[in-house]
Amino acid sequence: MIRLLAALGAATLRMLAALGRVTLFAGDALSHIARPPIYWRAFGSALLQIGFFSLPVVGLTALFTGGALALQIYAGGARFEAEAVVPQIVAIGMVRELGPVLVGLMVAARVTSSIAAELATMKVTEQIDALITLSTDPMKYLTTPRVVAASLVVPLLVAVGDVIGILGGTLVATLRLGFNTASYLQNTVDFLTALDIASSLTKGAVFGFIAALMGCYYGLSSSRGAAGVGVATKSSVVAASVLILAANFVLTEAFFSA
Repeated sequence: MIRLLAALGAATLRMLAALGRVTLFAGDALSHIARPPIYWRAFGSALLQIGFFSLPVVGLTALFTGGALALQIYAGGARFEAEAVVPQIVAIGMVRELGPVLVGLMVAARVTSSIAAELATMKVTEQIDALITLSTDPMKYLTTPRVVAASLVVPLLVAVGDVIGILGGTLVATLRLGFNTASYLQNTVDFLTALDIASSLTKGAVFGFIAALMGCYYGLSSSRGAAGVGVATKSSVVAASVLILAANFVLTEAFFSA
């Protein structure tokens, strides 16, 4: 029993230590936002890599998810003669939960892994040391532009994903389930509220921050060698995905607990 408690205590201490390191890393990254110099080219490149080039995977994921959601809700509602709720449930499901979470996980899979692999490779090949030698702060040059860009552009990806997901549900409902297009869209618009949209965009900002932060943290703290790059990439995606799901629960509780 003593050994079990000791193992649990050691694991808890390691987790708290890791959380503290990530918190300090996040604070360091944010502290550089308002201090010159500002690397606009790195910021613009991050916007393109995180935002524009993520549109295809986000769009396809949202489209098929919205269509599948419409089918599932119609099949479940048919048991209680409640098929008419399909547009309302698809809208609230996509905007409040599925849209932000799926976009966050897709960004974690695509962007977090890319950032971690890139920065870990730079560390292995001593490019980080070269930046320090040239009096360039790696945190300001490599981390802050990516974190800020992700926090700004992922809410836009979430908005696009929400719209495409609702469109996917509309296509399935009108072409496959016999709904009237105008009536379906009107029910969708009438059911959504400003709070739903605000919660969706807020989640997008938080998820983008988490995804970029985890990629930068594990990339810059990776060990030397090819194995270190692989471990950093894998760990960053796992950590980002878990933190995104945990943050989703916290934000949902904060917005809709009443």
